[in-house]
Amino acid sequence: MRCIPGNLTSAAALALALALGACATSQPESSGRASVGPRTGYFFVGGRYVEGKTGPLMERQMYVEFQLPAERTRPYPIVMIHGAAQTGSNFTGTPDGRKGWAEYFVEQGYAVYVVDQPSRGRSAYLESLGALTRFPASQIEQRFTAHEKFNLWPQAKLHTQWPGEGPNKGQRGDAIFDQFYASQVQYIGSNAVTQQLNRDAGAALLDKIGPAIIMTHSQSGAIGWPIADARPKLVKAIIAAEPSGPPFVNAVFGNEPARLWGVTDIPMTYEPPVSDPKQLAVVEQAAADGPNLEHCRLQGEPVRRMPTLTGIPILIVAAESSYHAMYDHCTSKYLAQAGVPNTFVRLEDAGIRGNGHMMMLEKNNLDIARLMAGWLDKNVR
Repeated sequence: MRCIPGNLTSAAALALALALGACATSQPESSGRASVGPRTGYFFVGGRYVEGKTGPLMERQMYVEFQLPAERTRPYPIVMIHGAAQTGSNFTGTPDGRKGWAEYFVEQGYAVYVVDQPSRGRSAYLESLGALTRFPASQIEQRFTAHEKFNLWPQAKLHTQWPGEGPNKGQRGDAIFDQFYASQVQYIGSNAVTQQLNRDAGAALLDKIGPAIIMTHSQSGAIGWPIADARPKLVKAIIAAEPSGPPFVNAVFGNEPARLWGVTDIPMTYEPPVSDPKQLAVVEQAAADGPNLEHCRLQGEPVRRMPTLTGIPILIVAAESSYHAMYDHCTSKYLAQAGVPNTFVRLEDAGIRGNGHMMMLEKNNLDIARLMAGWLDKNVR
């Protein structure tokens, strides 16, 4: 069957798109008819009414934009969840006008759902959910777009892939940088609140569309794990591009306690059960796994397992010049120790060089997408 038959009205097509759970586990069949073009649209999930000062208001809803290929050749859609200060625009294009990951994966036959996190972008915010914060342009330059000019961590000097030319590349005054910074938005400062909102909205999305592949980046790495914890049978794979980490403590820019549940700031399912994160014994490595790497914090005895994530194919990707290059291996090691096999790939080991944290926007973004697509072909049946 076609996920969206070509002879439907726009209203009927949208209704069928919202019921794509029926399509999620079926292969399209050849009808002999001319192929219809890709279909796009949007909907919201997860909202609830609360009483505001002026009357009832909705909160916690998540905006979901879908792109459906003319012919579905992949059984499971991909849900793309952006990171801190970002919106779904990270995946729908690049600041210099090139193809984004969403379009690439649609061309490979995947249905793609791109979200704006609750209380972010096109998902309305209410003050009762917590105070907002925002990245200054200088921080974006130093960490994401021009970090080779600041060298705040050892790998930063290897950055070559941010688009643009000239002395201001990756900085204010460069047209491409200014486009990127224009896309930055306010976001809730509490990681725990953010993860709770997205876990609930992400679960509601999977309840609507059926089994799916979850793709996360940065802050949303700590969102993908709770969504899978809440709906393990509906998550068919997780691709985590530089997920929030490392376990238990911040790194590079500070050493404050963080992610006290290992990979999240909110409760996760452990076996034996954990009712308080203090029940997780934490041990720091005596020696790092290599030069310019953080000392990982893992579980001490007794090691508790994370049973809901076991059996879900997981790919964790780290870029050569990103600050995540120092510690994403710790997230991989932590999951493996907790009984969650995963594939950890440093892009330079795959011949993809010079990337920073915003890899989906950089000059070789489609090389990275092809790596991810190849992994999905081998690991998701």
